[in-house]
Amino acid sequence: MYYLCTYFDHRYLPRGLALYWSIRRYFSSFELWVLCMDDTCYDVLSRMGLPHVRLIALQDLEAYDPELLNAKKNRSRIEYYFTCTPSLPLYILENRPEADHIVYLDADIFFFSDPASIYGEIDDNSIAIIAHRFTPELRALEVMGLYNVGWLFFKRDSNARNCLRWWRERCIEWCHDRREADRYADQKYLDRWPDLFPGVIALRHKGANLAPWNLANYRIRADGRRVWVDDQPLVFFHFHLLRKITGWMYDTNLRHYGVGASRTIRERVYGPYVRALFHATGHASRFLGRTSVPGRVTQPLRDVHPEGRATKWRKRVKRLCRAILRGQCVVVWNGHVL
Repeated sequence: MYYLCTYFDHRYLPRGLALYWSIRRYFSSFELWVLCMDDTCYDVLSRMGLPHVRLIALQDLEAYDPELLNAKKNRSRIEYYFTCTPSLPLYILENRPEADHIVYLDADIFFFSDPASIYGEIDDNSIAIIAHRFTPELRALEVMGLYNVGWLFFKRDSNARNCLRWWRERCIEWCHDRREADRYADQKYLDRWPDLFPGVIALRHKGANLAPWNLANYRIRADGRRVWVDDQPLVFFHFHLLRKITGWMYDTNLRHYGVGASRTIRERVYGPYVRALFHATGHASRFLGRTSVPGRVTQPLRDVHPEGRATKWRKRVKRLCRAILRGQCVVVWNGHVL
């Protein structure tokens, strides 16, 4: 049995659904805990009744860890989300005895093949992390952290829980969306784990946490139904900075990392994910609208902006033209990537 957890709010619901569908396709058996960062997300997922998904309301996590509420007073929304990261897997390990391990996942991850090879590499280690593996041109970004928070493994043992408690304490003390000395959000703290805790392994599988910042390190090719990263299968991709332009077009933003969107990358990596997002958005929209949640008036998936429709349309057209001219967009039409 695989035990996993993630968190997101209603704005990220399509990505959370896409992640769930990819897990359901490639994991033989699993339980996925979802920390719902707002009431709308919790209400919608409750009504969806997704198999093998267990919901955690944010209020329940805050009741379990009241120090989070104190930290919430001086954090932005995204900084508070980062602050909650270590508390979520710790909450599960301390309250769900059936979980002999827990994997934390960012919600913008998507699986492409069976993860068994990753778990085989972990072996008997207590904690598993994955380096960013920045390209030489991006090595300066290591100041933001040698390791990426997007995928983390913790075994149910005292060592892993000590690590999570230490990480939680640091994030309660300081967790901001900026670099300050040897700290950056919830991520830079991971640099110290190999020195502070035994049994920490940095996975070497090339197909684990493939992402825009390391994509140029490898030869990406497709063979039948599989995508290969050099000589290893792509297990999961981290779709950082992917931005929606229209319902059928997304900007990969790979240019920020000096990467070109090759045909294989567009059709076999970004294409399946954009198709999943398109279907997830439609599915979520059927449950959203003006959802009635006790004690709160909630908003639909499409956030309300103060700017007028004409201004929003002009900005959308400009983004569309820039993306097309740069060859960095993915267009899905009738299920096909153009």
